[in-house]
Amino acid sequence: MISRAPLSVVLLFTLATSARAGGFWKPFIAGAASGFAIHEGSHLILDLAFDTEPRLKGVSFGPIPFFAVTHSSDTPAHEEALISGAGFVSQQVTSEIVLTRRAPGESISPFEKGLLSFHVATSVAYAGAAFARYGPYERDTRGIADATNTDERVIGALVLAPAAFDTWRYLRPNSKAAKWGSRLSKITFLGVLLFKE
Repeated sequence: MISRAPLSVVLLFTLATSARAGGFWKPFIAGAASGFAIHEGSHLILDLAFDTEPRLKGVSFGPIPFFAVTHSSDTPAHEEALISGAGFVSQQVTSEIVLTRRAPGESISPFEKGLLSFHVATSVAYAGAAFARYGPYERDTRGIADATNTDERVIGALVLAPAAFDTWRYLRPNSKAAKWGSRLSKITFLGVLLFKE
């Protein structure tokens, strides 16, 4: 479980579509920070629930230093899959709540845009790392791939799909294809975590 804060922050700012001075950025950043806390908190909750001895570890992504919340290496595969996937599942649930409670024609608050932007940016960053099979050993997509005996590039696609559909839903809130594509991709991702070989 690695935090890709610097890369995510850059992507968050580029994904913001309607910035207004003052009234937009503070709640937007609060939303993004909440998304980060939810993602990392989900890993930590399952680490504690499974008693995996969680701890912080310094890692790097190329020249960029990061930290990872990691756990004991002898964690059973089914627990590893759930722990590594927990951050993505929490992002997907959060985005589903935000996008579902929005009435047709209603705009999303800056805080909610921050939450959604974190979801999209983090998913894109992890998917890129999974496709390239690059980054620290502790990356979530590698943990899921190893625990489920799945190619990491497939996990990257499963992480990216909900973010792509949720972006489509944000842009076209009345699209049934976007809504159901989003939901089915989230269910598929959860199914991989729950029903490993």
